Amino acid sequence: METANFKVKGITSPQAKSSIESALNKLEGVSQAKFNLKQERQGQVNVKFDKQKTKLKDLKTEVRATGYEVS
Repeated sequence: METANFKVKGITSPQAKSSIESALNKLEGVSQAKFNLKQERQGQVNVKFDKQKTKLKDLKTEVRATGYEVS
């Protein structure tokens, strides 16, 4: 298992946090996605995943598909 951490910008509600976690947890190979809100409108996602089944770029693409910026 690999662990990835990346920042997400534009978070404005608890529902946004939940939608990001839910979207990532549905991806094949993801065992856990947890969002940590660091400050208003920005947080960090911690994802544990099997790199044989999914790639870091796929994780970031999924977050972008929910409507948020990833850095």
